[in-house]
Amino acid sequence: MVKAADRARNPARSSVWLENGDRRAARSGGGPAGLDRDRIVAASIRMLDEEGLAKLSMRKLATELNVTAMSLYWYVDTKDDIIEYAIDTCYAEIDLAEVDSAGDWRDRIKVLALAYRRMLVRHPWMSPCAGQYLNIGPHAIAVGSKIQEAVRASGLPLDRQPSAMSAVFQFVYGYGTIESQFQRRANEAGMSQDDFYGESIRAFRDDPRFVEALEPIAEILDERASHGTVSDIWDRDFDYALEVLIAGIEVMVERSRSDRPAE
Repeated sequence: MVKAADRARNPARSSVWLENGDRRAARSGGGPAGLDRDRIVAASIRMLDEEGLAKLSMRKLATELNVTAMSLYWYVDTKDDIIEYAIDTCYAEIDLAEVDSAGDWRDRIKVLALAYRRMLVRHPWMSPCAGQYLNIGPHAIAVGSKIQEAVRASGLPLDRQPSAMSAVFQFVYGYGTIESQFQRRANEAGMSQDDFYGESIRAFRDDPRFVEALEPIAEILDERASHGTVSDIWDRDFDYALEVLIAGIEVMVERSRSDRPAE
């Protein structure tokens, strides 16, 4: 496993997935009775979903599993190891068979984007982890490969494909992050998303200090308030934004074809 000191010295090359595969396999079994790495990871995901990244500790995880903290070190060396395994386990929630059966590249992008968004919302701690860890576990790589396949099938030139992937999936990452954190704030306030949103909007719309600043966007705020539930708004805006991005890829495909020199 990756030692904490190794991560501190060389974070760009530190990942549990870069360790020798035989050693990883050896550490995944043969430990204390009734405990294995899959069980540890499943418990860690439950704790992360319920309490967040900051509150995960080896001691609390051991208590959750009803084992000693030392028992965990048979399978992992650090909390970072656990988080890396948890990240990859969450990527496995994206149904790649559904992607394969979706149809053309547009439909595949839509299926991937929606599944990625839903995964981020289910696991609010995933977003801050994306930039802290290498995301090179087998499930993460499999999802990345499906994204590349879908964008490649659009017909974009090779040098433009990474930009298109970024446009779509960094949008999804940002959207899912905002959605998940809004849901978290509402939960912490003991309110539904609808009540939390309504109270938040009224808090500044009723404040005279914001009247002038809000005048240019009042029409938009009124439209959103009349559309339906917060969940409806999340879905509507996401679907349309994704259509805009896909339409943009289509335009750029045609532009690249017209820019090619005649043979």
